[in-house]
Amino acid sequence: MSAKHLVKDLNTSTATHINSAFAVRPDLKREVCDAAVTYPQLSNLFTGISKYVCELRVEAEAGVCAEGPVTKRRKLNGTDSRETENGLPNRPNGTKSETMKADWPLVPAIEASFSVPQRKKLLLQVSRNRSEGIRALNPGNRQVEFGLRWKDIARKEHLVCLPVPEKAQATYNFCVFPTFGDGVSIPPDSLLVHEPMVWTVPEVKVKDITEKPNYRRTVIEAAGSVNITVVEPSAEEFESQVQQALRMGEKSYHVKAFRGSKDGFLYFLSTGIVWAFKKPLYFFSFPVIASISYSSVLQRTFNLNITTQTSSPSNPSDTQSQDFEFSMIDQADFAGIDAYIKRHSLQDASMAEARRAKKLNINGTRGEKDTTEGDGERESELEKAAREVEGREGQGAEDDEDEEEDDENFDPGSEGDSEGSGTSDEEDDVHAGGDREEEAGEDEDEEE
Repeated sequence: MSAKHLVKDLNTSTATHINSAFAVRPDLKREVCDAAVTYPQLSNLFTGISKYVCELRVEAEAGVCAEGPVTKRRKLNGTDSRETENGLPNRPNGTKSETMKADWPLVPAIEASFSVPQRKKLLLQVSRNRSEGIRALNPGNRQVEFGLRWKDIARKEHLVCLPVPEKAQATYNFCVFPTFGDGVSIPPDSLLVHEPMVWTVPEVKVKDITEKPNYRRTVIEAAGSVNITVVEPSAEEFESQVQQALRMGEKSYHVKAFRGSKDGFLYFLSTGIVWAFKKPLYFFSFPVIASISYSSVLQRTFNLNITTQTSSPSNPSDTQSQDFEFSMIDQADFAGIDAYIKRHSLQDASMAEARRAKKLNINGTRGEKDTTEGDGERESELEKAAREVEGREGQGAEDDEDEEEDDENFDPGSEGDSEGSGTSDEEDDVHAGGDREEEAGEDEDEEE
């Protein structure tokens, strides 16, 4: 039966509301009408549901819901659906930050290519006002796509500017790590963690300074006005010994590595170690690094292992340890990385017990115990050996006591018997000797 015939079987009020609520979903309208005809006693329920759907559609078209702005339910890199329109977070009362929505007429909008949290070309605004921050605008309608307030950046060192490797033209990536957004720290359960922001700006050569705007310098100066220092790599901290293929002769400050199957770059800065530029990004600041070690050290490559130790702000006593392994690092950079670790007093845990090879004793001699057994098992073996020694000593003492008892029970009269038995043996020997002489005499007679 078609939806039109089903609607005719319903009362006028229910049919009108169902038609209005599910006009754009004829398949769903058909199922609702079928259920309403089958269960006429629930007509009031279907009417109420249809009215509510109509109200939601009207509010959605107006752009305002009963509880605040319409959410997009967008999930970026593990963040939950509390992200609101344009990627900006909701306040506890359900309204979006008015500071990030408001116009910043005095802040210039510069063109930039973003890679995190969205990969697209947008307009960048970096405010010099402490109550504002950094945000990205849509070039067409200049609506806010996403952004971070200055107070969302926990530490001053969490804004870095890094030269992009493997590019024919020199460019720089700005990376902003928000509070608990460094990929290592443990956020409180109730806190919405923002994603890092990464955008690219070109390098302006000296001869083009008067003609082209220096976007890199603009961002650095704007951040400095709110007391945030942009951290950049330097040769004093670390300089790679591997020559760049596209820009020969230029200094490079990165180390190419792999984390699992993803390739990326490590930067050794004055405030910590950065892993970029693909999701997920990591910033290992010195306070969270527990130790650094090397593994799989071969002729051409080696692996770098970073162990972090962090605690939740809600429960500082509950610490969590994580291991991050970065593999296939060129041996040419081993000396520079090792000097960096020693300079900043980062513990070298390469010879830690947990990273030592296990002794399996596969070719051990028969009867030997595995040397990797626990202390309790070794103690039981020692106790067992001690008991065996004590048992042997006890058995020897019992034998000595038996010999002493035999000496005490010795009977002198038994000596005569033994002598008599000895005489009898001598007589047997004499008779045996006589028999042998007689046999020898008979043999001589036969020969004659």
